[in-house]
Amino acid sequence: MSDKDLQKTENTAVTEKIRNVKIFIPRVDIYETRDALFLIAEMPGIDEKAVDVELEKNVLTISGRVEDGKVKDYNLVFSEYEVGDYERTFTLSDEIDRDKIKATVKQGVLRLELPKAEKVKPKKITINAA
Repeated sequence: MSDKDLQKTENTAVTEKIRNVKIFIPRVDIYETRDALFLIAEMPGIDEKAVDVELEKNVLTISGRVEDGKVKDYNLVFSEYEVGDYERTFTLSDEIDRDKIKATVKQGVLRLELPKAEKVKPKKITINAA
């Protein structure tokens, strides 16, 4: 993934950061089914130990921390991509069942399942002949 494939922000978020690294906004695909929303976020270099998913009030925050990318006993001569952390926020509606949200990470891809609350799922109304 090249530098121009990633959106960048400066390290000037509302909260003060301890690490002086670039923060990338991961690209996300959002899918909807009858029962849930699915967020698929590309976060190269992330594993399950380095990613956090937090939900506070209606704000879902995904963040990931990538190590510096240095290889032991080698000096970097040329690099075509930058290393940085990831962060993105989403505002959720009341249609999501917050207690059933699931998250998995595999090969740098974060997958979130956001089940819809029972009260907002579409319901088929049966029609009876009079």
